[in-house]
Amino acid sequence: MKSLRLGFIGSGFIAHFMATAMKQVRHLELTAVYDRGGAEELARFARDNRLGECAIYGTVEEVCRHCDVVAILAPNYVRVELMEEIADAVQKGTELEGVICEKPLGRTIEEARRLVELADDADLLTAYFENQLHMNAVNNALEQLRPQQKEMGHFTLARSTEEHAGPHNSWFWDPKKQGGGVLSDMGCHSIAVSRHILTPEGKAPDFLKPVSVQADTCLLKWGQPRYRDQLKERFGVDYGETPAEDFCTGLITFENPDTGQRVKAQFTDSWMYDKQGLRLSMDALGPGYAMEVNTLISPLEIFISDEAAAAVADAETALEKSTSTRGLLPVQPNEADLYGYVGEMEEMKNAFMAGRDAKLDWNYGLEITRICQAAYMAAEQQQTLDLTDPYTNDELEDYRSLISQGEGAQVLFR
Repeated sequence: MKSLRLGFIGSGFIAHFMATAMKQVRHLELTAVYDRGGAEELARFARDNRLGECAIYGTVEEVCRHCDVVAILAPNYVRVELMEEIADAVQKGTELEGVICEKPLGRTIEEARRLVELADDADLLTAYFENQLHMNAVNNALEQLRPQQKEMGHFTLARSTEEHAGPHNSWFWDPKKQGGGVLSDMGCHSIAVSRHILTPEGKAPDFLKPVSVQADTCLLKWGQPRYRDQLKERFGVDYGETPAEDFCTGLITFENPDTGQRVKAQFTDSWMYDKQGLRLSMDALGPGYAMEVNTLISPLEIFISDEAAAAVADAETALEKSTSTRGLLPVQPNEADLYGYVGEMEEMKNAFMAGRDAKLDWNYGLEITRICQAAYMAAEQQQTLDLTDPYTNDELEDYRSLISQGEGAQVLFR
């Protein structure tokens, strides 16, 4: 069986996580990396772990010529430009089978739609990388509960949370470059996985139709003078001038088009979770049954005393986004698999090698972008947004949140 050759455009945190996940997927090679910060380290990791004879290339076109599928893992604000270069390479005769984009597909609906159009025009297979829908913990729970669902009915409420102490890189904190704050960064995860949990077995990922959304965006920690100064010193981002939300919560109502039943998805996300590290939690309630996932519950714990902590150089060797180097610490032995990165790589590979789009394609990514932007609009207007209203949907098409425009003070300081 031949291998699928990947090219990475982006060599930062998420690219390294993807490469780690690839160690657990057969018939997948990393053969090309775009020349930007971290490329040397990523290429060396690939070669050292026998992921392929990975080479570094100075142009997007060269990356495309040396792979079957290219993955856009670069910052949000350059993705349209990069996809235009990929499409141009295909137009010039470069043979490429497919393209991957890490969430979110776009900072706005307009950007996400542009990516979909470019991929369609280039006749490329697409995969939208939303790892949490591929988490074994979530999907095993759903599989275990299928008999109860058939007997009692489907879930009616799903709640999802993603929280940590804040992103690694400055562009994540910059609302103009990133497209907002924690809602844009992590709310897309929580909205998507809640919808997935609520979706009946055998139905498409976009089967449930969003009918309304309400949301609240807040600046609770990183707007305080002490932490605002830390952000400015470390990342050069001034939340006194151009703030973004570090906490968001909301409620989406979905409708089953077959039965008319309405179900609820609640999401909460924050960059102010000063505990062990990244926490993903999902729970859902059905008639007579329930499920719950918490990634901080681990089969492995370690203890580090104050004296021994002096020898610890990197807290994140224990857990992603860890903020502690001592005490009783949970350790996840295989984060890449736990969070669903292995599963999404495997599903993408199987789909592309069979000549079809991934289960989560770019049209799905466009739909998630639409719901996220609706949440921003609902928070700005401080009202429940009716997603069945044609006028509202027209307004969303070219909507840009005040936060993403650098005008977040109007929303967060009122």
